[in-house]
Amino acid sequence: MHGTALALVLVAAIVHAGWNLAAKRVTSGGARFVYLYYSVSAVVCVPLGVFQILAEHLRPDWTWLLAAAVTAVCHVLYGIVLQRGYAVGDLSVVYPLARGTGPLLSVLAAVVLLGERPGWLGLLGALLVIAGVLVIGTGGRGSAVDRRARRAGIFYGLLTGATIAAYTLWDAHSVNALAVPPVIYFSAGAALQSVLLAPFVLRDREPLTALWRAHWREVLVVGLLSPVAYLAVLFAMRMAPVSLVAPARELSIVLGGLAAWLVLGESNPVRRLAGSVIVLAGITAIAAA
Repeated sequence: MHGTALALVLVAAIVHAGWNLAAKRVTSGGARFVYLYYSVSAVVCVPLGVFQILAEHLRPDWTWLLAAAVTAVCHVLYGIVLQRGYAVGDLSVVYPLARGTGPLLSVLAAVVLLGERPGWLGLLGALLVIAGVLVIGTGGRGSAVDRRARRAGIFYGLLTGATIAAYTLWDAHSVNALAVPPVIYFSAGAALQSVLLAPFVLRDREPLTALWRAHWREVLVVGLLSPVAYLAVLFAMRMAPVSLVAPARELSIVLGGLAAWLVLGESNPVRRLAGSVIVLAGITAIAAA
């Protein structure tokens, strides 16, 4: 993989794990929390997109708006499903399964539908990453933990992974085939995400205000850090095939698993660390591909 692309992906992984740790702390926000942090992202990024259009004298195409609309729908579904998963399950279950299912589907689709050929070493690395994610995500928890909550966490983790695969493939198509500038693409998408959720969350503003007062720090962390991680991946997709970028970014699950153990006190660290070693082996193979 291109060195700059790999560096961008690694930065994205670190930042992504950080904002998911913050999101896990908000267990009752649901769509309202998603709306708040998408709105923060839009406020920050839309001026950057407008500046790029003016500074580079770009002529926006209608396909740019279509591309942003599709990714907005995918991301709204992603945000709501992910937050529901964090409300019913552990970070160490939902996050690895979500991040593992995404690249699995992305690699399969990229090879089958897009005709990408990452080579045997790249595919081996992808498989190792996926295997490590599964080791981390399917580890047992303490006997006192409700099994129903565990099953719910697994379900929402897998469902979140499907939405990740959907927006990953569409993003790769948008920034490459449709040639939408990444900053403009994300800015328009963030604005549309907020617009899509507004009719549902603004009908009752009192809970929204209460959520902001209680969790404004988490809202700002997610709203500011998620664009950094996302834009880094979009630029990486312009330098390397999606079938390599998608698995490589999953280094974040190692960091998320460790944070779940060290910060949140979640159980089963030995299995988590073993899975982390497998993931790192996969990252090494991808980097050498």
